[in-house]
Amino acid sequence: MRILIGGVSCVGKTTVGARLADLLTRRFYDLDAEVQLFFGTSIERLQNSHLTSNGFRRDVAKALRHVLSREESRDCVIALPPSGLMGACGKVVKTMQDTFIIVLVDTPENILKRITFYDIDSREIYKILSEDEKRAYRQEIRKDITYFKRSWTKANLVVDIAGCLGAEDAAHKVLETLPPHVVAASTL
Repeated sequence: MRILIGGVSCVGKTTVGARLADLLTRRFYDLDAEVQLFFGTSIERLQNSHLTSNGFRRDVAKALRHVLSREESRDCVIALPPSGLMGACGKVVKTMQDTFIIVLVDTPENILKRITFYDIDSREIYKILSEDEKRAYRQEIRKDITYFKRSWTKANLVVDIAGCLGAEDAAHKVLETLPPHVVAASTL
């Protein structure tokens, strides 16, 4: 069984998803990393090569189909991009068999604490935010939550990780809320 992890940027999909995969002894795929491997370029450069976000999202869907075509992906955890349950990726997800979809949610304040910045080549950048920048990013996070929330109805489970003390705690919370048939499907 494939477990797909959705949610807004910096909610913890990759970190919590990787830890959950370890707990379930399954393979883990970060779709952002898979997109970069598949196209041989950074996310930002790939985005910049398209006139619209829909073109970029179609490319992300191609990379997702590539991951799903691998035999070893039949029993795994995949961290999706924020738009992973919408548009082109959403169409791919909709056709998938034996899949369980989880969305992670958290407060804008907690998400802001995890925000990570990257340069055009996907190298992490250390950045100290001013109070005005923090306020602006919290507002953007709220907008993202509102925008992507409509796609979360496609999830089998929504897990609020706001009270968790880090990725380990959040992964255990997700594990505890998974139905037994999803947990039992581990075969790595």
